[in-house]
Order: sequence, then C-alpha cells, then structure tokens
Amino acid sequence: MGAMDIGEVARRSGVSPSALRYYEEIGLIRSVGRNGLRRQFDPGVLLKLSLIELGKAAGFSLEEIAGMFGGDGTLGIPRADLHAKADELGRQIAGLRVLRNAVRHVADCPAPSHLACPNFQRLLRSVSPKRGDARAPRAVPDGRHLTQGARKQVRKRKV
Repeated sequence: MGAMDIGEVARRSGVSPSALRYYEEIGLIRSVGRNGLRRQFDPGVLLKLSLIELGKAAGFSLEEIAGMFGGDGTLGIPRADLHAKADELGRQIAGLRVLRNAVRHVADCPAPSHLACPNFQRLLRSVSPKRGDARAPRAVPDGRHLTQGARKQVRKRKV
C-alpha cells in the first residue's frame, strides 16, 4: 500500500486531521510528502497512532509519549515508567472502587436520613481525608448497614 493522504489516515485511525497536524508539529509523526496541499503519510503511521492513543488512554502526556520514540521513530518504552504508570492506575482504580461503593450505598441506604447512617458517616470520612493525612482512602463497606454488635463496637471506639 502506498502513501495515504491525511483524510484517509484520519478516517482509518479515528484521529482528527487537526490532531494529526498537531502530532506532526510536535514531532510525534512525520508526513512523507504532499499531494497538492494534502499531507501524505506512510501506512506505518496507523500503528504509531494506535500506540499514541494507547499511551494517552493510560494517562501518559504527549510529551512523555514523544520521549518513548527514538529519533528514528523506533519505540523504546522504559519499563520503569510502565511499572510506575501501572501502579498509578492501580491507585486510581482503588479510589474509583471506593467512590462507586459510596455512591451505591447512598443510592441503596434505607435510613431516613443519610446523615443519620453510620456507614454514610464513615464513607464521608473515607473519601475526605483530613488535611495533611497522607493515608490512602480506607475500604468502604459493601452497602449493608452495621449489625447491632458492630454498632456497639463503633460506639466503644468513639468513647
């Protein structure tokens, strides 16, 4: 397959022509020439655009993604960066689970007032750590109310 013009690359990749021009401007991709006023790209650009989109979806900045490609366009992803990003994504997933459970609890809570619900109070504290508190958010209950025995335990701890 020969060179593709910018419209074909945009159609096949799902990346807008303006984004393709920007990626070229910042050095992420290169056109191989022009046909009239339309930029032409090698078909290999589609794989590179897929890698760029994957990096963006993982939370890498365009600058970080650009650093993963050598001057000759070869891919060289530092594994330590990938491990750090995977750890960061794990923390985000854990935080989103906490948030999901909190929203689910609020939606299903049978208490007449959420503010009277001990689970809701605990949920509020878990998603709003005190200033300067570097602890990770605590796990959130699965939405069930505390049993009578658990309520007594909570009251004992507060005294």
